[in-house]
Amino acid sequence: MNVRGIFVFAASCGLVVATQESTPAPPPAPVAAEAPAAAPAMPVAPDAYTVTTGTKIPLSMINSISTKYAEEGDRVYLQTVFPILDHGRVVIPPGSYVEGTVMHVKRPGKVKGRGEFYLRFDSLVLPNGTTRDFRARLDDLDGRANEKLDKKEGNIKSEGDKAGDTRTIAETTAAGAGLGGLAGVSAGHAGMGTAIGAGAGAAAGLLTVLLTRGPDAILARGSTVEMVLDRPLRFQTAELNFNSSTPPLNVSDGPGPEPSRRERGIAGPRWPN
Repeated sequence: MNVRGIFVFAASCGLVVATQESTPAPPPAPVAAEAPAAAPAMPVAPDAYTVTTGTKIPLSMINSISTKYAEEGDRVYLQTVFPILDHGRVVIPPGSYVEGTVMHVKRPGKVKGRGEFYLRFDSLVLPNGTTRDFRARLDDLDGRANEKLDKKEGNIKSEGDKAGDTRTIAETTAAGAGLGGLAGVSAGHAGMGTAIGAGAGAAAGLLTVLLTRGPDAILARGSTVEMVLDRPLRFQTAELNFNSSTPPLNVSDGPGPEPSRRERGIAGPRWPN
């Protein structure tokens, strides 16, 4: 190779080197940005709410029931007094109306027996007008009431009146003894008169007890009772909007439980009804 060839070869090699050095390096690949952490999922409100079987709902009596006047088929009206919730939402607000029916009535007897009746719950009306038909039974009575609830049979029974019977006989015995004693003093036989008068008074008192009915079973206006559901109540979300509802009037205020009273007339014999 001559000098010129060498020069040309060297020049061409330098051009190649220069070309390679002047080519910029490719930019580094971008680092992928970390995806933001996903926000915690908000709980989704259910489309329906349920008041389950066995739920106990306290109620207040709007009207009164007494075995003295009640008949089978009579309607009973009550109000809820405590909110019932499902999933944190009020499903049955206070002031909702409950309607029931007197299914059985038994007047107290004159010698033995107590007044009793059976109450069944039939329907519910929420403050916004939503209604449900159902069946429920009594589970508890007002703790101030003298009546007793037979949970097995579902009957409300009046209390017994043995103390009242004993008091009646004692009072008539004492009165008879006093009158007999006065009569005996006049006749000169005070002791005999007292004994005869006491016996007559006791007999009159016993007769009064035998001819007098026992105490009636009473649930007075304002008494608190508790019903228990024997089937679930289901509501859609749209049925539980109470924003535009007028708060119901509290019409269940009343004296509450009243002491059971035995039907008594004037002292002395009383013919049965």
